[in-house]
Amino acid sequence: MADARLELNDGLGQRLIPLDKPTITIGRRTENDVRLGGSDVSRDHAEIVAVNGGFVLRDRGSRYGTFVNDEPITEHTLRHGDRLQFGRAAGTGIVFIDAEASGLSERGAAHGVSDLRQLAQLLEGLRALGSGRVLDEVLALVLDTAIEVTGAERGFIMLAQDAGLEMKLARSRGRITLPGNRFDTSRKIPEEVFATGEVRVVADLLDGDLANVHMGTVALGIRHVACVPLRLVRYLDRADMPSETRSIGVLYLDSREKGNLLAPTTRTALDTLAGEAGAAIENARLYRQTLEQARIEHELKIAAEIQQALLPEGEHDGAFYEASGAAVSARAIGGDFFDMVEMADGAFAFLVGDVAGKGPAAALLTSKILGIFSAFVASGADPAATISQMNGVLTRRAIDARYATALYAQLSPSGDLAYCSAGHNAALIYGEGGLRRLEADGMPVGLFDFATYATSRAQLAPGDTVVLYSDGVTEAQDASGEEFGEARLVDVIRAQHGQPATDVLRHIVKAVQHFARGAEQYDDVTALVVRYTG
Repeated sequence: MADARLELNDGLGQRLIPLDKPTITIGRRTENDVRLGGSDVSRDHAEIVAVNGGFVLRDRGSRYGTFVNDEPITEHTLRHGDRLQFGRAAGTGIVFIDAEASGLSERGAAHGVSDLRQLAQLLEGLRALGSGRVLDEVLALVLDTAIEVTGAERGFIMLAQDAGLEMKLARSRGRITLPGNRFDTSRKIPEEVFATGEVRVVADLLDGDLANVHMGTVALGIRHVACVPLRLVRYLDRADMPSETRSIGVLYLDSREKGNLLAPTTRTALDTLAGEAGAAIENARLYRQTLEQARIEHELKIAAEIQQALLPEGEHDGAFYEASGAAVSARAIGGDFFDMVEMADGAFAFLVGDVAGKGPAAALLTSKILGIFSAFVASGADPAATISQMNGVLTRRAIDARYATALYAQLSPSGDLAYCSAGHNAALIYGEGGLRRLEADGMPVGLFDFATYATSRAQLAPGDTVVLYSDGVTEAQDASGEEFGEARLVDVIRAQHGQPATDVLRHIVKAVQHFARGAEQYDDVTALVVRYTG
């Protein structure tokens, strides 16, 4: 009789109870030899009786039953290693130990059964974490493993966001996802664990002043709480550099029963799980970000293809002119644009513009402006009237802080060049007479509905070359921060005088790219070259 023991593992830790009386009573009453808490435990639940050198467990008409090795019993002869459960909730782990029959020491036997069970559950969870899962699966797996290892009723994972800890997933026993995203849980404990990086276990929320702090949680019947930080450890390349550890969230468990959460082996297993979970969650989150980035890049690629399709073909030759244009975006999609149109009266119309800003918003406005220009250019109105009409449409559809500069010109067979500038860079004309700049004042389109525009004129001689460009050409920077500038642009135009428009354009783009090699560029490079052949 002296060699038989019960191992209890509950909120008070692990302890041994010797079976040193003919009858050991078990229940919720204070007078019982083994007093258990919990709503599933009856006042006089069961008893263990010494019979013929052995022990028999008998149920005493309990409401929720007595179980051995997960099977319901009314009477059962105990054998070494039997797991006893009183009521449906597995809040307290009890194992029958017969040290003489097993040949093990009392302490080794007491720890062996429950520790091996926890270890098996932990290893199964860790093995699954290493199988490469998406974030939602990883979160569910971590919670399910933690609940099974500890015997908790509920589990929550909260991850760090800019505004603090955010609830990501809640699960209960039976691998059930709890609906919603707001739960009555302690907020102070998770925030404290996240800030300190230390494990926090509360044996009973009714102890001391804790009940006043956690009234909402206590009202649900929750008594026992365990919370561990989810840590991410980054190992650096050199041995002389320390590893970096940061918390990415917390794993929070609670229960109405004290369960196994205070047991040393449980805390060790939970801490191990949390460490591996931190890495698995971060890897899954990075994988999701990679997929999202790939999706965005794919969509931007399609958008860039659409944007290029909206631009005219780069080369456009007519009876009295040669024209060649190109737009090189600093990003996948840009805010520069150009267009070339042969008008009904025989003139050649061309446009270059630059939308304020970059990225998708600028690209959308670019598409809109090209559509508006196509609608009005067919009317044959002079440049100022066309620019004014474009400005009217854009201001009626006002978009905050979005506008564009533009320069629109019409070249007639006689060499007459009519043009209007809406705040754009001055165009350059180079010919036998040297260099001329087409200076013109005008507000960008899309800012003010009262803006006025005027048409200016210049006469071209055969062989003259007109160059329109965006500020991405002259403001391109080299690695030291120096800008390409207008002077270098003029040098390229002068060196290519007399060459076809396509050659002039090619040398301009090549010169800018060669100058800016090795430096990141933030603006689009767009140029349009028109050579008057007469």
